[in-house]
Amino acid sequence: MIPTGSPLRGEGGSIVESPVLSGIAVVLGVLFALLGTVYGRAAGTVRGSRDIPDFMAQGMREMAPILVLFFAISQFLAYFKWTGVGQVLAIRGADLLKDLGVTGPVAFLGILVVCTVINLAMTSGSAMWALVSPVFVPMLMLLDVPPEATQAIYRIADSCTNAITPMSAYFVMALGFLQRYRRSAGIGTLASLTLPLSLAMLVTWTLLFYAWWALGIPLGPGAPVR
Repeated sequence: MIPTGSPLRGEGGSIVESPVLSGIAVVLGVLFALLGTVYGRAAGTVRGSRDIPDFMAQGMREMAPILVLFFAISQFLAYFKWTGVGQVLAIRGADLLKDLGVTGPVAFLGILVVCTVINLAMTSGSAMWALVSPVFVPMLMLLDVPPEATQAIYRIADSCTNAITPMSAYFVMALGFLQRYRRSAGIGTLASLTLPLSLAMLVTWTLLFYAWWALGIPLGPGAPVR
């Protein structure tokens, strides 16, 4: 993609609108397949080409719960689109925020609080994004806030409380590691140890985002923060 006339670039030499980024899933799939095969051969777990489909099938079996979850989410999104509830909530919410004189930074704080609380019960980032994005993204777009900024503040809320909620599978795994060194440790022990870390991340990342917003630094190529 380095030469400006590369066929892997998009129209006018664009990198963002290019075949590579639009088909990034294929690129990543091939990359991980090659790396996994090389690692398997080096580690001795992949002895021949017949072992690769077995490992791929094993990976799909582990993905089965996620696929079931995505099926339920797809039905939710289909009904959301069919009824138009998302657009109604977004427009009414934007009108309410305008009437109240709420600006982008204040709206960010509200979204941060709502998503942080939801994340205590729903730790799947993709599932929660599928639920809140049809409302929050268009609502803030009506306030001239780009979708990238909305997702950035969402990702902060989605990340910080995962360490303190027992609903997370990784919380249970971390508890198992903790009990190796402190057998009397329970859910309360782990929550008390991770709570300061969770709050520190939430405050620090929120301040970092607001600083990023105030300075107007783009979130990425072709992704203005405001």
